[in-house]
Amino acid sequence: MQLGIIGLGRMGGNIARRLMRGGHDVVAHDRDQSIASALIEDGATPADSLATLVDQLETPRVVWVMLPAGAPTEETVNALAERMDAGDIIIDGGNTFYKDDIRRAKALALTGIHYVDVGTSGGVWGLERGYCMMVGAEQEIFAHLDPLFDTLAPGHGNLERTHGRNAPHDSAERGYIHAGPVGAGHYVKMVHNGIEYGLMQAYAEGFELMQSKSSPELPEDERFDLNLADVAEVWRRGSVVSSWLLDLTAQALTGDPKLDHYSGAVADSGEGRWTIDAAVEQGVSAPVLANALFARFNSRKDNTYANRLLSAMRFGFGGHVEPPSQ
Repeated sequence: MQLGIIGLGRMGGNIARRLMRGGHDVVAHDRDQSIASALIEDGATPADSLATLVDQLETPRVVWVMLPAGAPTEETVNALAERMDAGDIIIDGGNTFYKDDIRRAKALALTGIHYVDVGTSGGVWGLERGYCMMVGAEQEIFAHLDPLFDTLAPGHGNLERTHGRNAPHDSAERGYIHAGPVGAGHYVKMVHNGIEYGLMQAYAEGFELMQSKSSPELPEDERFDLNLADVAEVWRRGSVVSSWLLDLTAQALTGDPKLDHYSGAVADSGEGRWTIDAAVEQGVSAPVLANALFARFNSRKDNTYANRLLSAMRFGFGGHVEPPSQ
């Protein structure tokens, strides 16, 4: 399938590469020509402007926007809408607020352009591991785009089938779902990121608890100098708390057990706040997710072991760098 991709950063560029590896034809555009040039060397067709990108696509056109939420995505979607025709498709794969998706889809529907929101998880590892995707779209549009999602997804991998799932082509088992109408994809991804905050905070607090067990303030016979790299490693193997986040924790601790490379200032990219807003709006109690978000706010003031571990995990899965000091 042919498609255009706008935004070739950490995730957008690798999405384009994975699609090209799967035989799809990518027309690529980024404001930073040096980033675009690297992708062109990998086989993408260059487009030096949005107009050029649209002109090079066959109808019905498909354009995947992979830009930061807010103004960059809003402006790009509006600019594309001016150049595209009825039946064309705009995909937003970034971390957009789901209510913005609903609003955009309604506006575009007046012109016959279809809008799709894709909650995309996989970070900087997606090129090799594949991307977990939660898609909000009309059913027929999801079906039309299925070859793209199937290429990007991790596939069955080595996971055992969940007992009771027997469908011959179960996209959830391959790593992507049609979550519902427009907005549903980013809503599910928003909650996913809220849960991510909570899981990371639990690991961070637990490891700080073990790290502080050697404190001179404790009775001497109750002090343990625990090897946290070994703890993380053994928990990866057979423990009920094993996960990819724990894998990243083990890797970070093996190379830097005191986490001296991190200041402990942990950023939040918005989805955690939206998740708590949704909890308030829907009357759902979410104290773990709320406290995890508030802990990130506090991290920008306190350099603790737990906060440095949070930073290490964020860098591990997404390449996220710490915010500058205040």
